[in-house]
Amino acid sequence: MRSLLIGIVFSITAWAQSPETFKTRLSVVALDAAMKSTVAGVGMSSATLTGAKFVVTGTFEGLKSNATVAHIHQGTVTGVRGPKVLDLTIDKSMKGSLSGSFGLSPDQIKILKAGRWYVQIHSEKAPEGNLWGWLLK
Repeated sequence: MRSLLIGIVFSITAWAQSPETFKTRLSVVALDAAMKSTVAGVGMSSATLTGAKFVVTGTFEGLKSNATVAHIHQGTVTGVRGPKVLDLTIDKSMKGSLSGSFGLSPDQIKILKAGRWYVQIHSEKAPEGNLWGWLLK
């Protein structure tokens, strides 16, 4: 009986900690006509949420200038820009990778699952944002 209970507890714990995956394609989003000449590139990013642990990885290429910073931003709804909430580590080049690992609060998890977080890469020629993509299941 005891081994059955241990097996049930282990199964429930493993199920509760199953990672959820979020993915995005990073693409150019020019904020105005003048930016069209300064932004270029493509990329991808994925994230896993296991319990409260949130891990982000991604790659990018084809920027017209070196990447400067990358963040997770939070929109009011999917597709609407918002403020940064997490800082990512990024290669400061025109081609490279990004990453980050964070412990999330229950409110942050709820917002992530609602599709309100996006990855944004900034570059020297596009300090307001070069590549963007919404993290969705």
